[in-house]
Amino acid sequence: MTIRIALVGDFNPAVVAHQAIPKALQIAADHIGAVIQCDWIATPHLDHDAAHILDVYDGVWCVPASPYASFDGALNAIRYAREHDVVFLGTCGGYQHAVLEYARTVLGLADAANAETDPDAKLPLIAPLVCALIDQDGGIKLAQNSLIETHYGVSEISETYRCNYGLNPHYAGLLDGQDLTISAWDGDGDPRAVELHGHRFFIGTAFQPERSALRDETHPLITAFVRAASELRA
Repeated sequence: MTIRIALVGDFNPAVVAHQAIPKALQIAADHIGAVIQCDWIATPHLDHDAAHILDVYDGVWCVPASPYASFDGALNAIRYAREHDVVFLGTCGGYQHAVLEYARTVLGLADAANAETDPDAKLPLIAPLVCALIDQDGGIKLAQNSLIETHYGVSEISETYRCNYGLNPHYAGLLDGQDLTISAWDGDGDPRAVELHGHRFFIGTAFQPERSALRDETHPLITAFVRAASELRA
């Protein structure tokens, strides 16, 4: 049995996260005794009929290094995973676009945008961080009884970032009472992760857990992602 993972993003060998992600997935698969195959899917390929492309995969990882070549392609992939209960992980840009997809599709906020690509947006749901987090580690508090806390097994973690944009704290209240909820915050109370209730595995993180692979370390969140994909395949 081979677990198949779609890596949604525009591959660039110079991007550290793109180097790390396949290795992180292999480390996780080895840890649980599974065979894994990951395929890079460029976002423009998902502009139309994303379901036809993605229906052979057990998991979708929307990877860092946005803006993507196709904004719509990234959102189509995320929507497919969300609506079809396909295991999903979004890190950095993937996290940002998971929030945007939910806001637009579920909340009906058609103006929800990323200020990086639309600086004059009426609703800049994704906005510049007060301080850019480039290759910086930071402490993160996980929501009590959240799925992400369950996967980590602790309530506070430290992870590495490489981002200039994130969920705008001024609009965080839009997710109050929603199935997509904020499940992690930094020391200043700014959102750092989201998760979707009622889904087998749907988590987005502002930080990049894949960087653990550069240290040859097993990561609990990535292991949980691969295990969930394995259960879906089974």
